[in-house]
Amino acid sequence: MDNFNSFYDPIIKRNNIAHHLEKENFNLIEGDIRNFDFLKKKLNNHYDIIIHLAAMVGVQPSLINPLLYQDVNVKGTQNLLELAKILNINQFVFASSSSVYGINQNVPWKEFDHVLKPISPYASTKISAELMGHVYSHLYGIRFLALRFFTVYGPRQRPDLAIHKFFKQIYNNLPITIFGNGTTSRDYTYVDDVIKAIKNAMGYNKTNYEIFNIGNSKTITIRELVKQIERITEKRVIINYENEQPGDVPKTYADISKAKMYLNYNPSTSIIEGLEAFNQWYRNNYKGSL
Repeated sequence: MDNFNSFYDPIIKRNNIAHHLEKENFNLIEGDIRNFDFLKKKLNNHYDIIIHLAAMVGVQPSLINPLLYQDVNVKGTQNLLELAKILNINQFVFASSSSVYGINQNVPWKEFDHVLKPISPYASTKISAELMGHVYSHLYGIRFLALRFFTVYGPRQRPDLAIHKFFKQIYNNLPITIFGNGTTSRDYTYVDDVIKAIKNAMGYNKTNYEIFNIGNSKTITIRELVKQIERITEKRVIINYENEQPGDVPKTYADISKAKMYLNYNPSTSIIEGLEAFNQWYRNNYKGSL
């Protein structure tokens, strides 16, 4: 289910799923998770699990329209939890975010660190949704698993995210913008590893409420990331440095020992391998812009 909103070009989203549409076991419903009456009307079959990836995303856009983020990410999540309650769906996998940790010096970040200090509306909505999940798990027996994703990248990545933007700008001989001095670092997680984590969470049945970090447990600075992209594209990068943006954190770094233990999660794609795979996908799909 998707509402194909205009956060970025809906044509890109439709192209991303076009190859699924002819498959017999795939059914697309267009709609908005904020419309509970619509959910009850359209999603009225038997379902084993809800995998909830729908959200208004991005730290910076959430500073501009925090009420929209609250409406989609919190109310929308509660609507799906209500649907799970009504339809007796007892497995609910939720896409949370590393942004919930905020500025936290206790790296690598661990799920049991309850001193969360989010610094963006987006991050606060993800925490709210996690807590909502705990309520429904406690009251109605819904198994709620929150997967805190750490900077997911790879083929079909959103065009507003750094890796996609950097490749596009470099191939079009445009300067790239780095906010700060280039020493901020991220724990980049390749999409194939994330998919494996979701699939394993679908079968998890040990406890009724858990939070798992889904990262690569390795960090790389923006400056080093750009160097690797230069090497892969064999092009020289022009960099514009600007002031740090409000809401951005200096470092993300996942402790994934819990996910390894309970979800058999073992990310196997290095940042170099992931960037090379993204480059190949980009070249195959954006030849006209190279």
